[in-house]
Amino acid sequence: MYFTVKEMAEMSHITVKTLHHYHKIGLLLPSKVTDAGYRLYRMRELERLQQILFYRELDFPLLEIKQLLDHESNRQKVLEEQKQLLLTRRNRLDQLLETITKSIDYVKRGEMMEKKDLFKGFTTEEEWKEALGEQNQYLQEEYRYSLLDDQQEIKVDELNEKAVEAARFTNKMIEALQKGTKFNDKQLLQTIGEHITYLKAQNLLSSDAQFVEQTKFFLEDDFHRTMLESQQTGLSYFLYVSSKAYVQQNA
Repeated sequence: MYFTVKEMAEMSHITVKTLHHYHKIGLLLPSKVTDAGYRLYRMRELERLQQILFYRELDFPLLEIKQLLDHESNRQKVLEEQKQLLLTRRNRLDQLLETITKSIDYVKRGEMMEKKDLFKGFTTEEEWKEALGEQNQYLQEEYRYSLLDDQQEIKVDELNEKAVEAARFTNKMIEALQKGTKFNDKQLLQTIGEHITYLKAQNLLSSDAQFVEQTKFFLEDDFHRTMLESQQTGLSYFLYVSSKAYVQQNA
């Protein structure tokens, strides 16, 4: 029994265009291509597509998925490994959901959460690698820059501390933006100055001007602008103009 590309797309809830791309890169080849150019698939290809989509759910790059499937013919083994990976992801998401639920409760009560609870779940190198995975992959593909050094040990406690400071600063900026604070407000500029001082102490920043360049990058780069805008509309621009005002004030 053969399935058309349209039937494959409907069964798997992906687009025909995606299946065409999988064929183009050799990830999922049709069982047969008719003289008229129609792609036809059998159950074997449908099962391979299922495995591909499981890996995609885990954010595996397509070329890596191809290598994994091409070198492993035991379907049961592949599925068992994918099940374990998905269980690990589910446990991770459960931890994050628990943390964000607690965070919402604290916000509703107008209380500050304990630092140790802010990033509960970020307890191992692997968890931090997963948390930074999408951003790191983007930076490598677009700018040939990596947040993670494979040769260097990830210091979980230090990353948690930096994340706490980043969250504190971002929340302060969001709060100011929501209140309609002007970008040259004295208290706002003090908040920026405190954050810059922290970054310099951590050797993450060499000058005030470099911080402005970072905020400009966050504003102009689609990926990072989306990250900020998903937290608060207008945040990326607000960060940029406020940081410029800070530097001008201290010039």
